[in-house]
Amino acid sequence: MEGFDEPQIFFSDNWGGEENQGDNGTINLQAVKKKFKEFIRQFHTENFNYKYRDNLTRNYNLRHYFLDINVEDLGNFDETLADKLFKQPAEHLPIFEEAATEVADELTAPRPEGEEKVEDIQIMFNSEAHSSNLRALKSDVVSRLVKIPGIIISASGIKAKATKISIQCRSCSNVISNLPVKAGLEGYVMPRKCNTEQAGRPKCPLDPYFIMPDKCKSVDFQILKLQELPDGIPQGEIPRHMLLYCDRYLCDKVVPGNRVFILGIYSIKKVSRPSKREGREKAITGVRAAYMRVLGMQLDNDGIGSPGCGVVTSAEEDLFRRMAAMPNIYERLASSVAPSIYGALDIKKAVTCLLFGGSRKRLPDGLTRRGDINVLLLGDPGTAKSQLLKFVERVAPIAVYTSGKGSSAAGLTASVMRDPASRNFVMEGGAMVLADGGVVCIDEFDKMREDDRVAIHEAMEQQTISIAKAGITTTLNSRCSVLAAANSIFGRWDETKGDENIDFLPTILSRFDMIFIVKDEHDQRRDMTLAKHIMGIHMNADQITQEPKEGELSLELLKKYINYCRTRCGPRLNKDAAEKLKRRYVMMRSGASQHEKEIDHKNSIPITVRQLEAVIRMSEALAKMQLQPFATGSHVDEALRLFQVSTLDAAMSGSLAGAEGFTTEGEQEMLSRVEKQLKRRFAIGTQVSQQNIVQDFVQQGYQERAILKVLQAMIRRGQLQHRMQRRMLYRIS
Repeated sequence: MEGFDEPQIFFSDNWGGEENQGDNGTINLQAVKKKFKEFIRQFHTENFNYKYRDNLTRNYNLRHYFLDINVEDLGNFDETLADKLFKQPAEHLPIFEEAATEVADELTAPRPEGEEKVEDIQIMFNSEAHSSNLRALKSDVVSRLVKIPGIIISASGIKAKATKISIQCRSCSNVISNLPVKAGLEGYVMPRKCNTEQAGRPKCPLDPYFIMPDKCKSVDFQILKLQELPDGIPQGEIPRHMLLYCDRYLCDKVVPGNRVFILGIYSIKKVSRPSKREGREKAITGVRAAYMRVLGMQLDNDGIGSPGCGVVTSAEEDLFRRMAAMPNIYERLASSVAPSIYGALDIKKAVTCLLFGGSRKRLPDGLTRRGDINVLLLGDPGTAKSQLLKFVERVAPIAVYTSGKGSSAAGLTASVMRDPASRNFVMEGGAMVLADGGVVCIDEFDKMREDDRVAIHEAMEQQTISIAKAGITTTLNSRCSVLAAANSIFGRWDETKGDENIDFLPTILSRFDMIFIVKDEHDQRRDMTLAKHIMGIHMNADQITQEPKEGELSLELLKKYINYCRTRCGPRLNKDAAEKLKRRYVMMRSGASQHEKEIDHKNSIPITVRQLEAVIRMSEALAKMQLQPFATGSHVDEALRLFQVSTLDAAMSGSLAGAEGFTTEGEQEMLSRVEKQLKRRFAIGTQVSQQNIVQDFVQQGYQERAILKVLQAMIRRGQLQHRMQRRMLYRIS
């Protein structure tokens, strides 16, 4: 905990005149305090439930010296009093806290011996009113009570702030005690002259007083940094930020990445700049910087602050129950995903599963298993991958869109920065932290640097981000789904190149639940239908805002339904479905599945436990669409079909050979044999022609395509390097 007497805390901010302390003012304050005490004592709901009186007694006995007040309840009790609190919160809050302390003294008397003195009560507020945009806060709402939504992106440590100070003169040792200090980021202006006059002594010099830290009364405080929600940022604008001042029981309530509603006083403080000549900060005359003095904080874990995800009414809840009972709700939801994109029905179904997600599980030993589904779209340009990502950003309750080339490891995970004011290190969350509880869409995934892609390994599987930098060792939550789009290494998919089309490590590929190879195939009939569809979109662009087609859901309804299902339903596999999935998993591992027989695949393609968990998550997502508590056998069948048409088909085509869980046993044995021969025949650093190696192994009975595949796998694993100019291979390990 740091001292309260840091130079940036104590500076004068006498904005306006002093409060009127006349007789009339005192009488008015006493009348207001009386009304506040009546509100705490007398306000009750149905069945005469005196909630604030009872809450105050319970909290005090539990040594929680605070009281949470609903602003609407105060308005129902006394509308004039609530209006005064809204317009002049800084003046009425201390009176409210004094009233609560006096009522607590009455309710808890007599107290145990040694606790005769009553503790001060902190008043917190909450409100169900609509929130304002951070950009809408102007000078006309300064010193008023406002409510704004946002994302916490950084939090400072706990510091101490003086509420009453004692000062002493260095020359004559005169002590002045219990000087009040203004709340928030405001301080006390130190007197320039000593007012003590003693005969026979010279006058004290200027600026004689210093603070006596051991005789000051302090409270805890914390500085947070709030960023406006991505949905409220105009196109091309930089997100705006706001400093938040929290004290006492409001400290340590949130961490970076939390979405919150802030209720507080819109305040101002002087802007300071460092003075090189004096070696201290110097205030800029007439300029004020805005900050928020927090009086209440509500977590928004359900994305309610996003447009279109408000509170669900009873009529909407009935509608959602009827929709979930429809037998074709799965097809309707899939057809409502990006309706302007023609075809790609299986990809849309996979994206629908991603939007709903599976069930997050916490195991008895404290470990967790993720419920979010990750999907990779890999293939040709011009196949509407980016448009699909943009649609998901609009329809997901919480979503962050980013592009691979414009994203760094720190921008995706978290960064450690130095606070310019306190010179301490603070941590700011990146895209995956800000998308906690939603979806992060990463376009141009293949254009990212390899080091940046490796940084999200932990975030994709463990759903946490561990930071150990500059003395900060902590873990942030990143419980989000990843929807990524990438192109092949040659720009377009080349069937003759096989697994050379992709430039991803097996470690990142195994973390995707579904991998779709999107090819731009030439088919005259399909091309004609697609051209007709695109012409219709361009010709009827002005009528796009009309009602959706029959069977499709509107964007607003789809967004609300997704949010409702994610917050109200957490299905699990039932016994029959689990038994069916277990048998199918064993069949796939043993190579006895019917599909492998149909395609005459000689060796089995084993799937790992990660892919088994992917099928479980998809089954739970399908059950969640129908608001069912258990995933049944039909859900498992559809999840296996989606897994078959995505990841397994991509693996069987040879495009993912060598990836973790996608290599046949025969290819693995051949890879080890060829590796041993190369190590025995060539020293490290030897350069040799690729053509000579292929011809040599073909003479030994190997197939040329198989040898090329093995060499490519060794290049990807770093055991060989390929010089394209000379078509040479040489050993590096």
